Amino acid sequence: MSHASNKEWTQAVLPIITEHRAEKKNEALPTADLCALLGVARATLYRQQQAAPEADHAPMELRDAMQRIALQWPTYGYRRITAELARQGCAVNHKRVLRLMRQDNLLCLRSGRGFVVTTDSRHNLPTYPNLARSLELSDINQLWIADITYIRLAREFIYLAVILDAYSRRVIGWSLARSIDTELTLAALRMAFSARQPAVGLVHHSDRGVQYACGEYVQALREREVTISMSRKGNPYDNARCERFMRTLKYEEVYLADYDTLAEARASIKHFLEEVYNTKRLHSALGYKPPAEFEQSLKQPPSP
Repeated sequence: MSHASNKEWTQAVLPIITEHRAEKKNEALPTADLCALLGVARATLYRQQQAAPEADHAPMELRDAMQRIALQWPTYGYRRITAELARQGCAVNHKRVLRLMRQDNLLCLRSGRGFVVTTDSRHNLPTYPNLARSLELSDINQLWIADITYIRLAREFIYLAVILDAYSRRVIGWSLARSIDTELTLAALRMAFSARQPAVGLVHHSDRGVQYACGEYVQALREREVTISMSRKGNPYDNARCERFMRTLKYEEVYLADYDTLAEARASIKHFLEEVYNTKRLHSALGYKPPAEFEQSLKQPPSP
């Protein structure tokens, strides 16, 4: 018998031996006799048994809870699902969650997408050094980060400008429009100032795009005594936190939707930003809390 045939034969008889020993228990033939009868070396049998993965017979309640979370949050990985289970009162090891997700085909799938450039830094307007790189944040309203992305409708592109608090990752300002112009970014900035009352010393960080470098936007920041910071030329990693947010928005909202109109997109994105991302979605950098809950925890006095 060839090596391949011998391996196939061993794999075929392994369940038979296991079943026989489980059913007969004390009446089962000795392992040596079973191996001799079936023509299998005992050492080979033991190796196969050790290599065979054990099924995880998790309680149905746990599997149901995991499936509900995966259905509500299709892009959640095993760590976020573990954290959400813990928030629901179910303590389970993250390695077991990963194993169960593999067994139940719950691991999220992400497809690559192309992108449209939304930063036009080919201008002669003043730009500013990157101050955000050296900041050590300890509270909200110390650093705001801003960015723009495109969204595809059935027959056109629209553009979304957002402002996040870098410490809490909360979306504090946003604007959606057909034109990628100064009014787009100014509308998001006005919303942020309406929602927050930052003290002097706030830093606003963005790329070097004309929408952020133009006189109107710069003036709006200076009127509030906000310090301006910009990414280095051609370096998107300088605004990585905002880039990660945009990726989350695309994968968890935009790519799962099929907007026909600007009004439809605005309503759906508003719901995601304000009712889902800010208040429900768990963020690993925040100890697996939503941004709003994380900010609320900052107001609570430390435990004695």
